[in-house]
Amino acid sequence: MMRRPLALMLSLALAFPVRAADLPDLGDVGTSELSTAAERRIGEQIIRQIRWHDAAYLDDPEIEEYVGRLGRRLVAASDQPSHDFDFFVVKDPTLNAFALPGGYIGVHTGLILAAQSESELASVLGHEIAHVTQRHIAQIIGKQSQAGIAMLASLLIAVLAARSNSQVGEAAIAAGSAGALQAQLGYTRDYEREADRVGLQTLEAAGFDVRGMPGFFERLQRGTRLYENNAPAYLRTHPLTFERIADMENRVSSMRYRQVLDSPDFGYAQAKLRAQAGLPADAVKDLESRVAQQPTDATLRYGLARALMRAGRLDEAQAMLDKTRANAAPSAALELLGAEILLARKDGDGAVRLLGTAQKRFPASRSVTYALADAQILSGMPAAAAGSLRQMLNSRGDDVRLWQLLSRANQALGKRTAQHRAQAEVYVLQGSLPAAIEQLEIARREGDGDFYDLSAVDARLRELKQRHREEKLDKERGVEPS
Repeated sequence: MMRRPLALMLSLALAFPVRAADLPDLGDVGTSELSTAAERRIGEQIIRQIRWHDAAYLDDPEIEEYVGRLGRRLVAASDQPSHDFDFFVVKDPTLNAFALPGGYIGVHTGLILAAQSESELASVLGHEIAHVTQRHIAQIIGKQSQAGIAMLASLLIAVLAARSNSQVGEAAIAAGSAGALQAQLGYTRDYEREADRVGLQTLEAAGFDVRGMPGFFERLQRGTRLYENNAPAYLRTHPLTFERIADMENRVSSMRYRQVLDSPDFGYAQAKLRAQAGLPADAVKDLESRVAQQPTDATLRYGLARALMRAGRLDEAQAMLDKTRANAAPSAALELLGAEILLARKDGDGAVRLLGTAQKRFPASRSVTYALADAQILSGMPAAAAGSLRQMLNSRGDDVRLWQLLSRANQALGKRTAQHRAQAEVYVLQGSLPAAIEQLEIARREGDGDFYDLSAVDARLRELKQRHREEKLDKERGVEPS
């Protein structure tokens, strides 16, 4: 697993090309596409680096849940609705989104804020989903020799680094293999056109306004005149041409016109990002200005309430939230903000009651689930949190946030064996087997678990040690662990 910052990894990967022998054996890539399983494993390695070692990853369950819900709606309408996808958000003001191998789609906060409608944001996600469903990365590698795997690793890191630092990305590309990179860019132009076509079809099938796609892309293209040679990030990694935009406009002209209203969650996501940007006082000023221009917009008033809370003006934040609730449809976003204000006022019991009601009203909201467990732990109710968390983990064992909360709940209860056992699962999901094994060994030594607990710890410890031995052997043989 990569542990160095992405920008550093980029410079090393391209300045000192990776040897094929140093990379996992992903099959005969010279004669066929990269396998779906291999794509997923590569994507898993990269996403672990982003989620656990890149400070730019936005660890906000509410924003990630919204983007994931929007993405899954598009996937369900795509030509591969059963394909696994995972959507995440990166704290970056540039306009960008990117697809990683295996269905991992990253979206910059700057792109979410720049979208003037939900259909515009959906159009970019649809384009990225098409890159995955059409297996463009696999096809690129299939056209290369085994050494193409090294190119893949370098290019993927280059795209990620370029999202936040164009100079780093450009310098690294200049230091790399010019021939391989030029070939990649050539393929990319063809794949971009295909992703446009397939993305438009997905956008229409999902019930969005297809005009959002050429409209947003054309606005990005016009923006290049303001940037001169320093194009927005999305244009660096997804080269736009007037021919592509014209082709999109021609396709849209033959599609049925559909007026689509934005979902409230789109506005709440944008408002929350604005409330979190810059200094608290500046965020308040910005949102006060927006509310003055659109005083009936509930999402902007919600954003102002968030900014006021962030600035420590809790009474004003509560008053603004109450005013917003009076004229807005029920929303998990409003309840989550209400609970945060109560917690800031040291009213943990009130927050738990509010979130308990919200969970019944919005049972599908993972953000509410996490917030309720957190509030219970903070308010001296860790037993209630632990019970609910254990029940949810029976069906969501791969949810790292649930394991983190369970570890905290057990710590608050003084159950050290259970605490370290839960923390071990956090490390497993983060891809760190040695750390997970260490946690289980600590759990076994604590001695406060019953026979069942210790038996489960021993069984899991044997399993992880065996897996770790196999991975080390695979690494020595140059074979990627499955």
